[in-house]
Amino acid sequence: MTMSIDMISAREKAAILLISLGKEYSAALYQYLSEEEISDMTLSITTTRRVDPEIREGIIDEFYEMCLAQKFITEGGIDFAREILEKAIGPERAEEMIRKLSSSLQVRPFDFIRRVDSNQILNVIHNEHPQIIALVLSYIEPRQSAQIIASLPTDRQTEIISRISKMGSSSAEYVKEAERILERKVTSMGYTDNIIVGGIDAIVEIINALDRSSEKNILESLDVSDSELADEIRKRLFVFEDIAKLNNVTVQRVLREINNTDLAVALKMATDDVTKTIFNNISKRLQDMIKDDMEVMGPVRVRDVEEAQQRIVNVIRKLEDDGEIIIARGEGDDLIV
Repeated sequence: MTMSIDMISAREKAAILLISLGKEYSAALYQYLSEEEISDMTLSITTTRRVDPEIREGIIDEFYEMCLAQKFITEGGIDFAREILEKAIGPERAEEMIRKLSSSLQVRPFDFIRRVDSNQILNVIHNEHPQIIALVLSYIEPRQSAQIIASLPTDRQTEIISRISKMGSSSAEYVKEAERILERKVTSMGYTDNIIVGGIDAIVEIINALDRSSEKNILESLDVSDSELADEIRKRLFVFEDIAKLNNVTVQRVLREINNTDLAVALKMATDDVTKTIFNNISKRLQDMIKDDMEVMGPVRVRDVEEAQQRIVNVIRKLEDDGEIIIARGEGDDLIV
């Protein structure tokens, strides 16, 4: 019997959609999921195999139509959305999309920007008037707002927080105009076409694109729900601790791409094996400089150390992608050759 799109569960559709979007966008979307949702979605992606191209296209089309419906509802309400959608995709599909969304959709200002990475939001709004920044941060997720405020200069942080605390009601016209201005800036962030591939390779690519904290949280969650899958993913991932298993030639090639500041911060929480491997491949003078830098900088936030380690890992992964180094996945001492 040929499978139809109606026979596929919402979770399976979400898995196929994430695979279709590719690792970068899937990794970005993962940041908005709970630990339980991440665990469920990871399992769904790893069990997804070959999908009929027509089914895949149908799921992407359905997602696109739902995005259109949500956009039109946001712009002009249910009736406006229904009228536009009927012209675009026909009365039956329009009614189906409206029905799916109307029961759960709660439109909030700046909904489009809440799905954008915090760093990208910062790039979009950092030159705006403080009142605009305060307005946006009042509507987006608190976690995103916190990350953005933390990235602003101290004087700007104080001003923005003060404006948010004093903000009362804003006119709908003012909010919509601010939305229009920012949405025009965000439209340059496009999507990349990717060929769908299921299974563990897809989830490894997604996890490879995540920040180190998210990577650790996902693997720890999987340790509980599916330890075999967690072990299999770890075999295919390169993490900061694996530097100790690189040969000297590879370490020296990697170190040419790493700045000393990142190296000093990253070594704050490095294992003895990693520290020894790195120090064995740099001069005594540079060793002393890095040790001095580590001592002078004093205590460092765990998040800053993890980010520095992730930047180094990203360099290693890029060198591998470019074919400049070879990292063979395996077990034990044979992990890296």
